[in-house]
Amino acid sequence: MATGRTPGRDGPLTGVRVVELAGIGPGPFAAMLLGDLGADVVRVDRPGGAGLGIDPAADVTHRNKRAVVVDLKSPQGSARVLDLAARADILIEGYRPGVAERLGVGPEECRARNPRLVYGRMTGWGQDGPLAPRAGHDISYIAVTGALGLIGEPDRPPAVPANLLGDYAGGSLYLVVGVLAALHHARATGEGQVVDAAVVDGTAHLSAMLHGMLAAGAWQDRRHANLLDGGCPFYGTYETADGRYMAVGALEQRFYDEFMTRLGIPGQAPARDDMTRWGALREAIAARFRTRTRDEWTAVFEDSDACVAPVLSLREAPHHPHLAARGTFTEHAGLTQPAPAPRFSATPATVRTAPAGPGHGADTVAADWHLPALSALPVPPATPLPENPQ
Repeated sequence: MATGRTPGRDGPLTGVRVVELAGIGPGPFAAMLLGDLGADVVRVDRPGGAGLGIDPAADVTHRNKRAVVVDLKSPQGSARVLDLAARADILIEGYRPGVAERLGVGPEECRARNPRLVYGRMTGWGQDGPLAPRAGHDISYIAVTGALGLIGEPDRPPAVPANLLGDYAGGSLYLVVGVLAALHHARATGEGQVVDAAVVDGTAHLSAMLHGMLAAGAWQDRRHANLLDGGCPFYGTYETADGRYMAVGALEQRFYDEFMTRLGIPGQAPARDDMTRWGALREAIAARFRTRTRDEWTAVFEDSDACVAPVLSLREAPHHPHLAARGTFTEHAGLTQPAPAPRFSATPATVRTAPAGPGHGADTVAADWHLPALSALPVPPATPLPENPQ
């Protein structure tokens, strides 16, 4: 356990030790989430780093961690990682299949040192299958699962949802669920295991409800033709007079009635249940939204059950009154960032430390994990945070 940690007060995973073999994307986010929940996360960086290409001091996915720098290609590199694995509960790696084995830190080597270890593997394609050795990115993975084809207008290419759907929802969150379930099993039986978390598997799993609707004939297998994919005129987005947007989700009849009343066109638009006239209904709603600005419409729908909300940017979101009241975003070390989630009544999760640069924290890891050799590892100089990183 890290020095100064308080069991039960620094998150529900206080006392759980995690080794993260550094990478980019879903692996670091998963390790950040475990750190947010109180785990003692030690990131193992390669010399020269493998980050996002941004200032490490601004990389929020490296908060609540400490870091050491290990050259896994050096004679002692794998031994350093195996020493950490011997003292850890969970190890996370995001290499292509076979790479960790070639470096001498694969599941067999790590679990030989620590049979209780949960070894989490984060990849896009998974550990097997014809595409397993191939490169890919979020957009590749969500494309083949059918998820990307759900998003956007029918006469335009599918819209790209940043890398939230694949990397983080289908990848990181499934990895975290998997390693925590395996940790529960390990603590009950003394037996660790390997968790194969693939973005393609997780993203496909997220579409379970839609596959059920498809089988039942309640979902058309084409874009922008369904209740929840923008095909429905009372579940979508509309441009306002100032070129911004409002989001409408007035699915239920009573919410729809309130929406139309506040919009100001009840009785002036086609009935909502006549799907043959959904195009005309959408045009009527769109024309009305274009008569006022986004902020004016936000005021109109404030304190209502019409299920209408302004579409905000990343910079605007932390200032939304509801998110501000809940503390959904927080500021730490000069960075505005999402606060840990979910929330716990007895073991609250917090942002304890700023993003750890390569090697930052090696001395305390050496002391806390009883590995004095780590304190002799190189620590690259810190890069100062820009004056206005936001």
